[in-house]
This record gives sequence, C-alpha cells and structure tokens, in this order.
Amino acid sequence: MVFVVLPLAVTIYYLFYIASDQYASRIGFSVRSEDLTSPASLLGSLSSISGSSSSDTDILYEFIQGQTMVERMNERLDLVEIFSRPEYDPVFAYDPSGTIEDLADYWRRMVKVGHASSSGLLEVEVRAFRPEDARDIAVGIIEESTRMINELSDIARADATRSAIEDVNLALERLKVARENLTRFRSKTRIIDPIADLQSQMGLLGSLEAQLAEAQISLNLLRRNSSESDPRIEQAQRRIKVIRELIEQERAKFSSGSGAGGDGEDYSTLVAEYERLSVEVEYAQEAYLAAQAALDAARAEAQRQSRYLAIFTAPSLPQSARYPQRVLLSVVAGIFLLLGWSISVLIYYSIRDRR
Repeated sequence: MVFVVLPLAVTIYYLFYIASDQYASRIGFSVRSEDLTSPASLLGSLSSISGSSSSDTDILYEFIQGQTMVERMNERLDLVEIFSRPEYDPVFAYDPSGTIEDLADYWRRMVKVGHASSSGLLEVEVRAFRPEDARDIAVGIIEESTRMINELSDIARADATRSAIEDVNLALERLKVARENLTRFRSKTRIIDPIADLQSQMGLLGSLEAQLAEAQISLNLLRRNSSESDPRIEQAQRRIKVIRELIEQERAKFSSGSGAGGDGEDYSTLVAEYERLSVEVEYAQEAYLAAQAALDAARAEAQRQSRYLAIFTAPSLPQSARYPQRVLLSVVAGIFLLLGWSISVLIYYSIRDRR
C-alpha cells in the first residue's frame, strides 16, 4: 500500500486531474538539390533533380535540436511564455527562471526529430499546450530550416567561386606586370616593334646592296669603254665607296655593341628580349582568359545547383490532445513501482535468511 498503491494513486491523480493537455503538430520534409545540366556540356538534356543530400539532412537534424534553433525560435515566438503557460503543472511545464541551456533541454523534450538516414527524410513532432502554439512552432521550424539551407547554399557558392576569383586576380596581376615590362622595354629602346624595325633595316640593307651592284656594273662598263683617267670612273668609285660604308654601318647594327637600341644593344639582343616579353604577355593574357572562363563556369555552376526543402507534411492545427499519454504512463508507473517493491522485498528476505 505504501510503496505501490499510494504512489500509483498520486501519479494517476496528477496525470488525469493536474497535468495539462499537450497538442502535437507534425511536419515532414527533406533537403533536395536541383542540378541543371549545362547546355554546353550536353545539348538538349533536361533538368535533373538529384536526391537528398545526406550531409545537409544530418546538419538540419542537429540544427533543429541545437541551441541556435532554440535562440532563434525564442526571439520569434517567446518560447518561455509558450512552454510555461500551465503554471500549476510542475512536471510537464517549463520553469520560466531557467537558463537558455535549460530551455534547450526542454525544447528537446517537446520537439522530437526523426531521421531516416536511408531516404534522407526528416519528421518532426512539435508539442505545446495550445494547438496554435504547436502549429506556430512547426511553421517556425520550417522557416528557420529554410533559412539554414539558404545559408548553406550561399557558403557553397562562395566556396565554389572564391578559388576562381583568386586565380583571376593572380592572372590579372601577372598580365599587368608583363605588359608593364614590355612598355618599359619600348620606352627604353625607343622601338615599338624590333621585329618590324629589323625588317625595315633589312629592306634598307637590301636596297643598298642593289645600288652597290648597280654601281659596280656601271664602273665595269666605264672601264671597258673609257680610259682610267676618265673622271666618271673616279666618281663611280667614290659612289661605290660611300655605298659600301653605308652597308657596313647598317650591318654593324646587327653586331654586338653597335648601338642599334637606345642603350647600345644589338638587334639580336633586342629581338630576343622583345620575343621573351611578348611571349610572357601572350601567356599571361591566355592565362587570364582561361581564369576568367573558369570563374564564369564556377559562377554558372553555383547558380545551377540550389538546395531547397521539399515538404511532404505541412504544419497543421491539431484538434485533439495526444499527450501526455495518461493511461500508458499510469501502466508504466505501476509496473516500475511493483518491480521496485518486489526487488526490495526479495533483498529484505535474502538478508534476513542469511542472518
């Protein structure tokens, strides 16, 4: 009577006459990821919707039961007031003087989350002492979960483009340096394009050599048709000498240290340096274009991949109280009281028999 019947009677009286009704609102959803196939990679393909991401579902599973969710929901709905409405229910109601950690523990008592790892589905049961509160909390969980998924999508987009942006900035800086080096070379040598300038010099040298050949032919003809004292022969020889000096001057520009550039460098050195700088500029420009294309592709891919909540059980307004389960709790309490009393009696008689 003392150890079983009286405690059981108190428990039954409390459950049926003091404990407040609790209403449950159920919601179910999963995290889906939509991937649109790029037309450039597969022409004529249709959009494909992939299955649930297990990692995203696991994150949401922990997030719903975590303190961050409790803090956000408390700011939205004032959970302390909602969970402490029955002031005369010390067992099932929340103590308003508790800390945020106490509120988080009580939240896990009132919000039950089921996670099917194989299918990636989340089922949440929200309990409250009024039907409207249970529904409002369920709606808030959906909205905060959607907000969390959007944050995950933003992080994924940022991660996908951060590296590409760094590559573009690096390639752009390399291109700037290469172009600045080429500009400095042109300012230093006062030659825009040594190759074009060399072609011009080669054309001039060819013209001088043609004039030299023509002058030599004229001199030979004069020597055959006139005497050595002819003044035209001397004039032709002077002309040939002048042309040869010009040819030597032009050829000297191709040799080392002859002053082809502004600082006395020869054409071979200038052309080699110009080609090296041109190759650096061309390589840097191609690298920049490739990095820019990679950035555009990363941004497009990030925009094509989006996460969202697929809700298959929407929050509803409960019409009847399902908790606390008074009959079940009474039976369980009676069984445990009876077991405790039986074990105590067995221990007592065992000790008495040994004496």
